[in-house]
Amino acid sequence: MLRIRYGGPVASACPAGGDEAESGHARRLHTAREVADDLATDAVDREQAGKVPLDEVARLREAGLLTLLTPAEHGGGGADWRTAYAVVRTVAAADGAIGRLLGCHYFLSSSARFFAAPALAARVERESAAGQWCWGGGFAAHEPPLRLTPTGDGYLLDGRQDYACGVAVADRLAVRAVRSDTGEPLAVLVDPARPGVTCVSDGDVFGQRLAAGGSVEFDSVPVPAGDVFGSLSSDEGVLSPFAGLAVPTARLFSAQFCLGVADGLLGEAREYSRAAQGSRHLSAQGPWPGGPPQDPYTLTAYGELAVAARAASALAGEAIEFLVHGLARGEDVGDDECAEITVLAGAAEAAAARAAQEITTHALDVIGAGATSARHGFDRFWRNARTHTLREPVAPRLREVGDYCLGGAHPPFALPS
Repeated sequence: MLRIRYGGPVASACPAGGDEAESGHARRLHTAREVADDLATDAVDREQAGKVPLDEVARLREAGLLTLLTPAEHGGGGADWRTAYAVVRTVAAADGAIGRLLGCHYFLSSSARFFAAPALAARVERESAAGQWCWGGGFAAHEPPLRLTPTGDGYLLDGRQDYACGVAVADRLAVRAVRSDTGEPLAVLVDPARPGVTCVSDGDVFGQRLAAGGSVEFDSVPVPAGDVFGSLSSDEGVLSPFAGLAVPTARLFSAQFCLGVADGLLGEAREYSRAAQGSRHLSAQGPWPGGPPQDPYTLTAYGELAVAARAASALAGEAIEFLVHGLARGEDVGDDECAEITVLAGAAEAAAARAAQEITTHALDVIGAGATSARHGFDRFWRNARTHTLREPVAPRLREVGDYCLGGAHPPFALPS
């Protein structure tokens, strides 16, 4: 297994806010790199084994990464969004599936900030930090939807969600359910240990085997009224513009996952090519055996991949800055600003997804026949990226960007899976 140091250009950028903020960012990113280096040592073996990632989640918990984004006053790490995005990208470079799991956890564990009243959000985040919960689930619309039936003092939850991230390791699930009496979609918090909850890990997926994804069934599961956050309705005027910022927040975690996977394969391919250049064995010379150490085709290919990665990274960095500014405005953010941020985040997600697909495909061409060796595990980067882009296709994001550019149409409220 080739050893590289994980962390891309955005991951090394420091947030605004003075020396204290920069110091905190650097310290947390150092922790993330240590975790990434640890994950990298056996990433190939773990990915091929495809076991439920209980040990990996324990590593994240021990390093303080699960509570990283929870405010300090609620018992968490108090990191900002820039740091959380950088951490996801760093971890994803070493282990894409664990990076994906962590990104979903950060969004879902912060979802009460967008959809619940402040007092409820504070209570949930305190409980999450105290228990060091790992969150799973997802708010994407599913057919048929989960059903939430009111009872005297709460609700009963029924139905099946075919895909949810992290369900095999989650301490809490955050899901979308429709009220049986009004049809309103709501964000709901569920303890998977409750009777009637059945989580089934997806062992048949070809990528993201360690993201603990799978299906979850709910059979008359009791849900206290205090575990229902609020509306997820896309109807005009129901959600505030601030709640609408949940969409770009989630989509930028998707973008950082894609960029991390691209970083990881580029780093390992670079080390492999450098080693090949120093070898006199033609079998290690890559796709152009016998070529000179500075093979022009190899250099051009790496140049093209580096440009794709840096362009997508720059766009993601710009989108993160716009999002952080909008989040800081809180309820003062307006509809037009929310729309602009959402479009920019969608563009960044599309660019990152395309870059990940291009890099994880063509980096294998640069490596050559050596990429077929299972012991290197180079294919896991492509499989992780392709699994993600099949679940989160680029076309809808491009359509939203085009509709906004041509007619100023605000993108719909559509959370990713």
